[in-house]
Amino acid sequence: MPTPRSAFENKSTHIPLEAKGNVAKVLSDDIEDTPHQRFIIRCVDGQTILIAHNLDRASRVPLNVGDEISVRGEYVWNEKGGLIHETHEASENQHLNGWVKLNGRKYS
Repeated sequence: MPTPRSAFENKSTHIPLEAKGNVAKVLSDDIEDTPHQRFIIRCVDGQTILIAHNLDRASRVPLNVGDEISVRGEYVWNEKGGLIHETHEASENQHLNGWVKLNGRKYS
């Protein structure tokens, strides 16, 4: 599996990715269509990534700026650092099971 930095530098998109880092910023929820909890993490390799966590498919993560977090989902490249979505269990093998881990608890 690629690192967050290599995924960004190679402009990879629609690939499975795991990332670990600290919450850099908590954003407002995206409430258009399907609600998503949104936050930015700064990965251990320095890359920043927007996380879009589907609230219809998984529980809200009770996070704060500075929290150490791990994420697995589908990476989509953009010039701002990319995003990871599909951070929930797959339905009918549509994608790799994703998750967000905080303080030893998995939200998926």
